[in-house]
Amino acid sequence: MFNTASFISNRPNSTPDGLSVILAKLGMKVEIFMQADLCGLWAMDTSGHRKMPFHLVEQGTGWLHTTDSKPPRLLGSGDFVVFPHDAPHCISSDPNTPAPEIINQVPTKISGRVTSLLCGFFEFRNRDAWPLLDSLPNTIVLDLKEGGRQHSAYPLVQLIISELEQNQQGMGAALNELAYLLFIQILRMQIDSGTSAGLLYALADKQLGHALNLMHMNFKHDWSVAELANEIGMSRSVFSRKFVELVGKTPMRYLAEWRMQEASDLLRSGSATMATIANDVGYSSEMAFRKAFRNITGETPGRIRRG
Repeated sequence: MFNTASFISNRPNSTPDGLSVILAKLGMKVEIFMQADLCGLWAMDTSGHRKMPFHLVEQGTGWLHTTDSKPPRLLGSGDFVVFPHDAPHCISSDPNTPAPEIINQVPTKISGRVTSLLCGFFEFRNRDAWPLLDSLPNTIVLDLKEGGRQHSAYPLVQLIISELEQNQQGMGAALNELAYLLFIQILRMQIDSGTSAGLLYALADKQLGHALNLMHMNFKHDWSVAELANEIGMSRSVFSRKFVELVGKTPMRYLAEWRMQEASDLLRSGSATMATIANDVGYSSEMAFRKAFRNITGETPGRIRRG
């Protein structure tokens, strides 16, 4: 007989994890720069737009040029490249440094070896506010046709391409949702690779991830380092030291910055009074909130609201 009690007890925890809460705050969307079949001599450079560029080699090959003193890297079909910090780069048909006059120009040659390239940007409403993106390397190259997690990302890319080709009503919304899922997979792959650092690594850590989630979900609470350490089963000193090592700031500084991000959202999206917002993010008085907001963000709450 079907055991209902057993089934219910095995359901996943409905409480959002720390990474999910931060991703919701990033306000991500996607912009497609171009999708084209390229022949002859060509070069594409999408850096310098203050966004997160990405490139997918759908078929064919291309050479990745970066400014980190590494030699050009050959990319093949299924290779997906992301530049989390908008690092200078170029993808070209030739391993030699491309001439400036051919960059982002339509190739004149229309025969020969074809490379199908999809270029675009991840955009984040609150990109500058959170160290999650800062913990990623300058360049991420993924072979989406490999096994494991990378293979699970490939269908998302295929769906993005399909949406672009069909160009139906609702395409923009569909692309944003697919790109959101793809970005989550990219972050998961970074965690799986063991090369992640900073906040991303801390979120993947069982104890620190739990502490971060406590702050995310109950930021109004008057947390102390000792209370957080006790909640996750660590000593105060070990927790504080490990948190600073991985996140790059103290737990209390992180909590204050998270509160100000919540306050900024409330200031932009509603008409609640300053006193109400101060109380909603854990401050006992409007004056204390205004002072803390300016110290943390460098702006006044009024300027954020007017902006």
